[in-house]
Amino acid sequence: MNTPAQSDSSTSTAKILVVDDDAEIIESVSYALESNGYEVVVARDGNQALALAECENPQLMILDMMMPKRSGFLVLEKMRRENELPVPVIMITGNEGSRHQAYAELLGVSEYIRKPFAIEKLLEAVHRLLK
Repeated sequence: MNTPAQSDSSTSTAKILVVDDDAEIIESVSYALESNGYEVVVARDGNQALALAECENPQLMILDMMMPKRSGFLVLEKMRRENELPVPVIMITGNEGSRHQAYAELLGVSEYIRKPFAIEKLLEAVHRLLK
């Protein structure tokens, strides 16, 4: 009888840190990720995001750009200074400006998705980045 090896990456649950101050986005993104077998940790502002990133060691971060206390850019800047962005980051934003996207990419963002977005588009980016 063949059983998959426990060390196979497809059998392990990836932990994803979702950072947004919008309760509806947190709820829909968390539901979609958990339905696809991911473990979700939620932060509602940039300071909480930094604290959870350090203690939870997520494999991926979904980060809103505009938040209270510390913006997504300030979170990225601090993470980059401290550990050169060890985790892939998907930035989600309602901002249309191309300068913001260019700066996000300079800070090492793996994917930049504008709101509103199809949840399938986000899930495709998550699957691709966690391969």
